[in-house]
Amino acid sequence: MEAPLVGIVMHPSKDVRASVETLQRWHASGRGQLVARRIDAARLGPGIEVLDDVEFCERVDLVVSLGGDGTMLGSMRLVAARPVPVLGVNYGNVGFLVEIEPDELAAALERMSAGDYSLEPHHALEAVLTWSGARTNYLAFNDLTIVRRPGAGQVSADLTIGGLTYGYYRADAVVASTPAGSTAYNYAAGGPVLSPALSGSVVTPVAPMAGIDRSVVLAAKERYRFDIAEGTRSAALEVDGLVVGEVATGAQLEVRLRKNAGTVIRLDAERHGRTGRVKLSLLDLPVRPDQLIELIPSEVRQRLRQHDRPEPEEG
Repeated sequence: MEAPLVGIVMHPSKDVRASVETLQRWHASGRGQLVARRIDAARLGPGIEVLDDVEFCERVDLVVSLGGDGTMLGSMRLVAARPVPVLGVNYGNVGFLVEIEPDELAAALERMSAGDYSLEPHHALEAVLTWSGARTNYLAFNDLTIVRRPGAGQVSADLTIGGLTYGYYRADAVVASTPAGSTAYNYAAGGPVLSPALSGSVVTPVAPMAGIDRSVVLAAKERYRFDIAEGTRSAALEVDGLVVGEVATGAQLEVRLRKNAGTVIRLDAERHGRTGRVKLSLLDLPVRPDQLIELIPSEVRQRLRQHDRPEPEEG
């Protein structure tokens, strides 16, 4: 079988040379070929072919993302037209999407070469912004946010679901989230955490002043639209935390859920889920201390118990 073509996506500023060197050693073993994006050419060592983004997305069989969740989300958006699997290597902080640490990459590549992994599908929000005669498409794997700019007043937006007017928002921001993104800005704003098994999305206002003042959960088949209403002088449009544009009175943002828009490589889904629950507890998701202890891997709990045992008395 032909060796897979592995694309490297790098965090724009973090030092990820250790992982690049690990990938080069794997490449030298003949079990995979490496390519990278032209934007990262100056930070690569010898022997790695660089491609323009279009060719990169057309050719790669899978992607290794070196960064945090932001880099991982960027990698998934990059290849969304042909959603090849993405493996995340954590050079960030908390990291919910990324699974492995840099020192685990060599072992992960061995397992990937042996086909010892699973694939985890991820939904995304497809959005079309219509404003001033232009139409622009966006894709968000976590959330899509209309947020006020300082000094420019509140965000005012009418919500239409399936062609029927539902209500309006007047708030600091309006956040539309996927199930994966529901633990981020949506949760911080008081919205519900959606199960990863759920196909749907949730819309939550941030600091609402009038209109709809709580979350609205929508089914996967429901299409909805935000009509930016009178009083919105200037608001930022964010995709997965990145400012991608601006909206004001008269703009329309149509949103729908795109199922299985991305694919994440999981080497140990159970460990990743357990680690994710620990990270959520650190962000104040309600977990009792006894439940938090249960999230610690059993082998670690066993070592801790042995360490806590009193030494036998001499005599």
